Amino acid sequence: MNQIAPLFNKEFLGYFRSPVGYVLLAVFHIVVISLAVFSGYYESNQANLNTLWTFLPWTFLFFIPATGMRLWSEEKRSGSIELLFTLPISTTSAVLAKFFAAWAFIAISLALTISLAFTTGYLGNPDWGIILSGYFGSLLMAAAYLSISSVCSALTKNQVIAFVISVLICLMATLFGSQVLLTLLEGVASPGMLDFLGNFSFQSHFETMTRGLIELSAISFFVTLTVACLAINVIVLEK
Repeated sequence: MNQIAPLFNKEFLGYFRSPVGYVLLAVFHIVVISLAVFSGYYESNQANLNTLWTFLPWTFLFFIPATGMRLWSEEKRSGSIELLFTLPISTTSAVLAKFFAAWAFIAISLALTISLAFTTGYLGNPDWGIILSGYFGSLLMAAAYLSISSVCSALTKNQVIAFVISVLICLMATLFGSQVLLTLLEGVASPGMLDFLGNFSFQSHFETMTRGLIELSAISFFVTLTVACLAINVIVLEK
């Protein structure tokens, strides 16, 4: 913890030392709220955040790689990664510090959408347990996306390349096991194979939590994937 805290503070505050962090937060907030509101939020006459949860994974698909692309690419490009590892900090601690700093930044972006939750509470009588479950699921899904982006950032010095690779991998992870893909494979794959693919769906695990069901399978899926990617991140940096 003593190794992680100083680097965490440096990385987290770094998001707010330039206009880039504020621009990312503003764009994320405008896009997410606009998509949620103009896709039937008021017309549904239901006190829930279903429209927000529908578009959040697809917004994360670009926002999180944009947040994570600089984690290691910038260090490699500037040569400061050598300086970083001359400090009394292990590779694992450095990876965790950068990951948690970026995750905290993403948590702030999610917190900005709470205005929509308060609006829902003002207009109706929502189930706050379901809303909290949805936000919990959002944080877990964000962690999984971010861990993938962190690995991609560690593989290249170019932030743009890291961003593109991250988006493509996160897109595949989102579509993998999704209802759209399962429908396309329905006539080709066996029911057992379809069930197997469904277990790896970001969408289905996230949707489970947006319905207020905090299942161990959904939590373990996101946590296991995140830990695995962070372990790969450490291995890549130590090669």
